[in-house]
Amino acid sequence: MLRAKLRLRRDGALPLDAVTKVRLTTLPTDIDLLRHMNNGRYLSLFDLGRWDMTTRTGLGDVFRENGWYAVVANETITFRKSLKLFTRFDIETRWIGHDERALYMEHRAVVNGEVYASAIIRGRILSRSGGYVTHEQLFGALGYEDTLPEAPQWAHDWAEATRLPSTRKPAPSVWE
Repeated sequence: MLRAKLRLRRDGALPLDAVTKVRLTTLPTDIDLLRHMNNGRYLSLFDLGRWDMTTRTGLGDVFRENGWYAVVANETITFRKSLKLFTRFDIETRWIGHDERALYMEHRAVVNGEVYASAIIRGRILSRSGGYVTHEQLFGALGYEDTLPEAPQWAHDWAEATRLPSTRKPAPSVWE
């Protein structure tokens, strides 16, 4: 996070459509019994990509100034190759788009330009005073006239297919 803040000060804010990169190394604490990165660890490390993107685009400052915060609503990860111990890799992060309620982001674990894993994240922006932050409020606070593009249809389909009931509705755990 400190590196992201320093890069923001040095280079200025990135546009929302930029791809950010964080360089990491697979450490012994990341490895499971099969001697590759534990599948759950990827999502934890992808959080670093989100923090980097949020900081370097100026979203972090806007969140603090307005009492806003982001939450993950949905996430899906796909694995292609295993990251082994001490492998250097980049977490690449970019915004995919938005729908009427959420923002969509992609994270990739990349080694020498090759994708090893990819995750799709659907997030919401909430206000500490209660309720959701609209895209108009968010983009207005950032000073953007243009918004992110509409999320692709497959992202809408994925979000709908994985949606759970609202917190205001019951969601009993009944296995069929």
